[in-house]
Amino acid sequence: MVVKSRQGRPAPVVPAGLDLGYLALFLGLRFNELVAAQLAGKGFGDIRESHGYVIQHLIDQDRTITELAGRMEVTQQAASKVVAELIKLGALEVAVARDRRTKRIRLSRRGWRAVKLARKVRAQIEKRLMKAVGLTRYDEAKRILLRALDELGGVERIQSRRIRPAS
Repeated sequence: MVVKSRQGRPAPVVPAGLDLGYLALFLGLRFNELVAAQLAGKGFGDIRESHGYVIQHLIDQDRTITELAGRMEVTQQAASKVVAELIKLGALEVAVARDRRTKRIRLSRRGWRAVKLARKVRAQIEKRLMKAVGLTRYDEAKRILLRALDELGGVERIQSRRIRPAS
């Protein structure tokens, strides 16, 4: 529902009136927009934010399509589709397993470069925010958000790299 002002135009949103969930979401979305812009400027414009939901599962080890599908909580067909897209973009590659029957998916050199660049850009943005609000307040904000996330049961998904896109 859109709230309209007396003049019939949408009423402006007052950010201070938003709940913590929206503010955290909007901060995260803006953070990701800035990262994506930097990645695009360095030749990674074809790798989208949604690809990160696959890439996160390959940071710590190579995986089969079946494993990826299970971790992402999608069908094997859906996992195969996005993996094929990322292989075409050069971010992932297929490695034949020791038994030669199973194919394992892993980050390619280009995929690792994208991950490292994204981490570098995120660190730069984080430093910018620390400078803007002060280190003590920044650390307190992180503690508050982490405690709120823990209260709502979201910490385990982060720890296991099982963050899912909004549906």
